[in-house]
Amino acid sequence: MPQTSRVPVATSVPNDLEAFWMPFTANRAFKKRPRLIARAKDMHYYTPEGRPVIDAAAGLWCANAGHNRDPIVAAIKAQAEELDFAPSFQFGHPRAFELASRIGALAPGDLDHVFFCNSGSEAVDTALKMALAYWNVTGQAQRQRLIGRERGYHGVGFGGISVGGLGNNRKQFGMALAGADHLPHTYNREQQAFTKGEPEWGAHLADDLERLVALHGDNTIAAVIVEPMPGSTAVLPPPKGYLQRLRALCDKYGILLIFDEVITGFGRLGHPFAAERYGVIPDMITFAKGVTSGSVPMGGVIVRKHIHDAFMKGPEHVVELFHGYTYSAHPLACAAGLATLDVYRDEKLFERAKALEPTWADAAMSLKGLPRVLDIRTVGLTVGIDLASKPDAVGKLGYEAMERGFHDEGIMFRIMGDSLAMSPPLIVSEAQIGEIFGKVAKVIKALA
Repeated sequence: MPQTSRVPVATSVPNDLEAFWMPFTANRAFKKRPRLIARAKDMHYYTPEGRPVIDAAAGLWCANAGHNRDPIVAAIKAQAEELDFAPSFQFGHPRAFELASRIGALAPGDLDHVFFCNSGSEAVDTALKMALAYWNVTGQAQRQRLIGRERGYHGVGFGGISVGGLGNNRKQFGMALAGADHLPHTYNREQQAFTKGEPEWGAHLADDLERLVALHGDNTIAAVIVEPMPGSTAVLPPPKGYLQRLRALCDKYGILLIFDEVITGFGRLGHPFAAERYGVIPDMITFAKGVTSGSVPMGGVIVRKHIHDAFMKGPEHVVELFHGYTYSAHPLACAAGLATLDVYRDEKLFERAKALEPTWADAAMSLKGLPRVLDIRTVGLTVGIDLASKPDAVGKLGYEAMERGFHDEGIMFRIMGDSLAMSPPLIVSEAQIGEIFGKVAKVIKALA
């Protein structure tokens, strides 16, 4: 055989951080002083040097069962050896149907049908498309307007940023989807500061939907989407009665109500879904993150029976909903999801989160009175802490807090501008709750 010359293959440069354009990250600052993670177990991350860092954020609100849990790891390994990939278009594999049934059984009311995707962003865009399609197939195609809420986060797809209400996630990308509008956010520091759980003030803010109905016409609005508890804006617990009022108004005007539970799902607020905590049955629930404890990407939408059934018309061989993803119901994700649900059930982690909520709230409020602390909000196993910004550099204090926490105190938490947010794995112990807030106190005092 003739000899062929081999073309050199480019290889990665050891310790070269330049090639990776990191998401939602100040890339230049990070690469000057990296915060690198090499492994994780239970409540801790570990740096390449082996230094432990307590995870006070469940990664990105997702590792609810803790990190590298043996049953989940074993399930992923076994699935990879048995079936690595199966198409979900026109074919299926058993674990997808099993996981859908398990999730449907956890959801309240007749939220029984599950559509799988791969992330919270995809879940939101899926739910919004389902809402538009639902009105189309039921003869009300004029219902095309989507209503979100100020300070809401619904992922980074064009649908999600259109209904989302975080300015920095929108302003670089033009107009996004036309026709989206927004309810006001529910936070008022003067009325709600240092509240444990749901604040007393603010239920009336749901009535702003009446204004949007009067402005646009109820027959033009397809859906309202809200997070039961907005997390990515540094934790805003819903006012008492707010979500119930929103449900009543959506019923009054025939508008679909979508709960984005990508953060609040799977035990974060002491229940399988926040919908159960608040006694509200939305028309759809989006989920992701905690469904696999972050071990394999997965998301989805849980849909009420009447929405699902509206599509099940016409010839049986015809596709009912022209939507989906190559990796919908990926075998490894389904195996991880089933194992994760087993861990939640066997270790009673949802009940554990509910029982720990008062301890968590008391520990969080111990930071009241520290320098620069303007407000502390808790609900479930979450907390948002607002710090007074530096006059000349909004967001700089939060960044310095994150850096000091990681490098000096061995703790990871989330920052949103000059606010800190924490949401630990549900396996957190009372001693670790004390450790978390002790470390945060040291960080805040050091930055005073």
